Amino acid sequence: MSHSSERRKFPRFEILNGLAEPVTVDFKISTAAARRSASVPAVLTNLSAGGMSVVLFSRPPAARSLQMVLSLPGLRKLPLEGRVVRSAAKGETYSLGIAFSKIAVKHRQLLEKMAENNADCDTRIALRLPEACMAECSFHPLCSKPQKGPYWQRS
Repeated sequence: MSHSSERRKFPRFEILNGLAEPVTVDFKISTAAARRSASVPAVLTNLSAGGMSVVLFSRPPAARSLQMVLSLPGLRKLPLEGRVVRSAAKGETYSLGIAFSKIAVKHRQLLEKMAENNADCDTRIALRLPEACMAECSFHPLCSKPQKGPYWQRS
C-alpha cells in the first residue's frame, strides 16, 4: 500500500507480544421499542488518536456506536465514544475497526505522542543507533521491544 492510499489520519501502534489488552466495549443499542446497552469483552490489538481495532470472540451487537473506558499502562481511565467503521468475521472471531467520535483533546494528544515516539524508536532501532530506547518515551509503558531491556533496567 502506498503512502498516498493510506486513509488513516493518525498513525497507529500495535499492542503485541503478550500485550494484547483485554477491554470491555459497551454498545449503545437503540430500537423502536427501547434503548439499552450491551457490554462485550474484547481484545485491543491496535490504537491511535483516531480509533482502534479490537477482536471479539462472539458476534457483536448490531449497534454501530459504543462507549468505553480504556485503561492501559500509561493510559488510565480514558473515556471514549466511537462508531464501528469496519467489521469482519473469521470463524467465531470478529475484528472491529472503531473510529473515535468523542475523545478529550489531552488524550488524543497523548495517543498521538505515543504513536510518534513508537515510530521514532523503530527508526532508531532500524538505524542500529545506541540507546534506541528512551525512558522518557511516552510509549515506554506499552513497549515490549527487546531493546527496552537493558535501558529499562538502568532506569
